[in-house]
Amino acid sequence: METERFEALIDAILAIIITIIVLEIPLASIGTWSSLYELRYEFIIYAVSFIVCFNFWNYNNNIFSIVNRIDHKVIWTMGITLFIFSLLPYFTTFVGENFYEFFPQFMYGLCFLITAILSLIIGKYLKEADPANIALQLALSNHYPLYGTIIMVLIGIVIGYFIYPPAIMICCLLSIIGIWTIPKIQCHIS
Repeated sequence: METERFEALIDAILAIIITIIVLEIPLASIGTWSSLYELRYEFIIYAVSFIVCFNFWNYNNNIFSIVNRIDHKVIWTMGITLFIFSLLPYFTTFVGENFYEFFPQFMYGLCFLITAILSLIIGKYLKEADPANIALQLALSNHYPLYGTIIMVLIGIVIGYFIYPPAIMICCLLSIIGIWTIPKIQCHIS
């Protein structure tokens, strides 16, 4: 199966998810700086969720730009991934309203964690669906960034449980920064 329509579907779903996240930001009750300051946690989690969504779109856009063929395993696994990812607006609001509580932060991190695990599975299925595509095989040969994401979020969950619940959200953000900076650092060192 060709990938253009599938890529368009992924883009449309991610655009809807970002739109819902934006629409869930509460309005300040009055037009003062202090009323905006009261919404700081909602804005912080919105910014993190926007970066998470953009990162997910960018990763998939980069991968699917070199994919020539997909099959039913890729489609269904991506569908499940998008379903889990579509819960992000709910968990964004949940965290914004309960910023220092472990359970909302845990659910946010769990959404992020499951998405990373499913991305590993999608990578495996993409390689199987398009085995002659050397560029794809090379692009998906290094899973260290996704493994790093999983480890970082798990560390955040442990820290969040025992010490500081927002550590989960912070680790989600740091894992994204790591995905895009560590490969650049390794290139400059080599």
